Amino acid sequence: MISLADAARQVLLTRDPMEKSLLTAEFAQQWRGGIITETGRVDLPDRPGRPDKPELHSPARMPKRGKGGLKGRIGLLHALAHIELNAIDLAWDIAARFPDENMPRDFYDDWVQIADDEAKHFRMLTARLGELGACYGDLPAHDGLWQSSMETAYDLLARLAVVPMVFEARGLDATPPTVERLIASGDTESAEILRLIAAEEIAHVAAGRKYYEMMCDKRGLPYYTTWHALLRKHLRGPLRPPFNDAARYDAGMPPDYYQDYVLELPDENDA
Repeated sequence: MISLADAARQVLLTRDPMEKSLLTAEFAQQWRGGIITETGRVDLPDRPGRPDKPELHSPARMPKRGKGGLKGRIGLLHALAHIELNAIDLAWDIAARFPDENMPRDFYDDWVQIADDEAKHFRMLTARLGELGACYGDLPAHDGLWQSSMETAYDLLARLAVVPMVFEARGLDATPPTVERLIASGDTESAEILRLIAAEEIAHVAAGRKYYEMMCDKRGLPYYTTWHALLRKHLRGPLRPPFNDAARYDAGMPPDYYQDYVLELPDENDA
């Protein structure tokens, strides 16, 4: 019988994106159904399995994505599908990389559910790409999300501070204006997919915040200033407004978390 860590490793090593997505759904069902019962411990890869396409570039080498017309909408959906593919791997990685932290059962339940959600989001976006005459892999994609995330592989506290509480929270900020642009272009189908994804991402940010605060409590650390210190260490730039304050608040991240951090950063023109 495999452990949850075995399942995580198998998903991480799977190269085909749709197979990775469906395998995630299968393992999530086995965990919820009590077929997989042990969390386990395994060596995890430093990089997940990836298909031959899309070509992966550094963020600086990515071509500019058009914002208008069918081509622009395909580019947007392709970029979002790539983010969701990375999010599948990141959810499994966080569930299995830190066994020495002795996290409660709820922690594993939540991250398995998050992996399952991200896999569903990937399938929704790739299906929509297909309806628009495209598929995942048609366009280049950047590898910055996984690279940045692996900089926090040394510590669960840092991983929680950066991946759900920064990267996923940025998604909450970006969704409302993106939905508005899609509706303005007449693409209500894509807009509805993004709305559904955003609603579930609030719970993902909330889970990250919950376990980040749990880890701070275990180590006797203050929430806000510890988060700010970790962001200074791991981010290459400041958090930039506008923020979706309502969605962040629903996730348990009031402005007290991020406004002070933004305000204390030096203006780039003064650097």
